[in-house]
Formats: sequence, structure tokens, C-alpha cells
Amino acid sequence: METTELLFTICNTSILVAWGLLIFTPNWRFTVLISKRPFVPLLLSIVYLYFMIANGGMGSVDFSSLEGIIALYENSTPELIAAGWLHYLAFDFWVGCWILRESKKKEINHLWIVVPLLATFMLGPIGVLLYETCKLFLKK
Repeated sequence: METTELLFTICNTSILVAWGLLIFTPNWRFTVLISKRPFVPLLLSIVYLYFMIANGGMGSVDFSSLEGIIALYENSTPELIAAGWLHYLAFDFWVGCWILRESKKKEINHLWIVVPLLATFMLGPIGVLLYETCKLFLKK
């Protein structure tokens, strides 16, 4: 297995474990630690940086138009696509950790945030929307 595929597989599998901890063992000491400190996003960021260097950077990407973003993906390498995916994984997990920490501060029963956490994992911003809706519903 080549390096890009191996690193991608490790990151993609590890994030499932990390999300599982947030969802199923929110009060376990290790889960609390990784939700308070950005260990997981930092590790993903290191691999992201590796992929960006292996790709040779971003080149002359036009982020100001949809056509520019489409061209980025049409002309990309496996490393650049993997970096893009890790970008999502790192930031979505960061947001999931924030949801977990804030829900604990607001004393929201964990069962109320399972769906927002799952949605954050799978759909990013939709999870935040569900969490904020949950807080409105619960008046927290």
C-alpha cells in the first residue's frame, strides 16, 4: 500500500474511533481529554501538511469562484484530495468537541446531542444547526 493510501486509511479509520468516543463514552477520562485539547485535529493537521507538501502546494487555485474550485478538484492529485478530506475531518471533529463541551456546561442530557454529533460528523454544518435548535427547544 502506498504512503498516501496508508495515511488516508489510518486517519479515516482513527476518526471513526474518536467520534465513537464522543458519542458513546462522553464522560470517560480519555474522551474528556481529547475533547478539551485538540490532539485529534492536530494529528490530522500534520498529515494534512504532509499531503500538501507531497502535492507541491495549492498552485494557483482560484478560490473566488465556483469554477475555480471545480478546476481544483478536476486537476488534483490523490494527495490534494486526501488533504481536502482531512480538512473536513479535522474541523468537523473540532466542532463536535465544542458541542460536547458546551452541552456539558449547559447541563444538556447527552442523549439530546447524539443526533447533532452524528450530523456534525456526517454533514458538518447541519450538526451545528441541529445542536442550536436543540438548545432553543430545551431553552438552554
